[in-house]
Amino acid sequence: MSKSNVFEFLHQFRVSGNVSAIKKLHAQLLRRGMLFLSHHLHTQLIATYAACLPNNTRQSLNNFFKCMNSTNPLHFNATISDFCRKGFPFLALSSFSFMHTNGVPLDTYALCSTLTASSKVKDLNLGKQIHAQVEKSGWSSSVFVGSALIDLYSKLSNVKDAAHVFDEISDKNTVCANALLSGYGEAGLWEWALQEVLDLYDEMLVEGIRPDGIAFLTVISACGHTGQVHAGIKYFECMANDFMLDPGPEHYSCLVDLLCRAGELQKAWELLNETLYKGMGNCTVSMWGALLSACVDRGDLDLGKLAAERALELDPQNVGILIMLSNLYARFGMWEEIGHLRVLIKARGLRKDVGCSWVQVSE
Repeated sequence: MSKSNVFEFLHQFRVSGNVSAIKKLHAQLLRRGMLFLSHHLHTQLIATYAACLPNNTRQSLNNFFKCMNSTNPLHFNATISDFCRKGFPFLALSSFSFMHTNGVPLDTYALCSTLTASSKVKDLNLGKQIHAQVEKSGWSSSVFVGSALIDLYSKLSNVKDAAHVFDEISDKNTVCANALLSGYGEAGLWEWALQEVLDLYDEMLVEGIRPDGIAFLTVISACGHTGQVHAGIKYFECMANDFMLDPGPEHYSCLVDLLCRAGELQKAWELLNETLYKGMGNCTVSMWGALLSACVDRGDLDLGKLAAERALELDPQNVGILIMLSNLYARFGMWEEIGHLRVLIKARGLRKDVGCSWVQVSE
């Protein structure tokens, strides 16, 4: 039995949810001694069990960790990383807990992966416990661990703690600065965050940290959400003129959104056409969609129809654009045009995605 065959079996059993078959394969691997020769195979087996077993029996999977070399953190690091990547954050946290309890040496890789898993489960208390372990282990000044902590607190809307972590990092760089900038954006408190974002941008320049495209994207977005049109345009121009960075589609989309939020629909139209005809960037459906959405809000029929036409040239099957155009027609009582759109949507076999929400229920 080759490793490639084992991985194929595991995939099939995972899809079918056949726990009995997994256990038989597990027994075969133990008899052949294959399980302990490959940490990747070990990890895949754990992930397959995890996908098929109910939550209340997953605690028994800790027995697998006991078969791993407790003096070598590399296998555990790879296991935690695999669990994060494959959508098993709780198993990643269980792996870290086993490492900590059994004295397996902790390094930046394990801490960063575990903080990523913590951000996915969105448990602030757990995050603070891991932060305490970071402090105890002496890794609080690490730019990599610090960036992961900033990301964790930001995703939990705890930007004050994120800023405190940033201040503790001795050798700051673009990664940790962008993590904090993005954190202000994720918090959504734009009126409060605008000055924080701009102050951090200035601090980056003072510290000699060269802002990149991600940093400018956050700054322009902050200006857009607070109606600071001239400031947003200034930073957009500064990006190309002072730092020789080529704005990407996401930057143009952000600038279009800024202009639309401020009601400058004609300027947004002119910008999109300028990027299209001068080769300064590729207009995307989202850019035309942002303009169309603003036209719906502001009641600009003519410009909205043009924006919808351009968007549908790029993606004729985009049902979202057709629905926004229908909403625009509804503002003006154009029921016949709405009827034509409904016929078009039905003829193309398009369907609007159904919204949903989910909650996590703890035992």
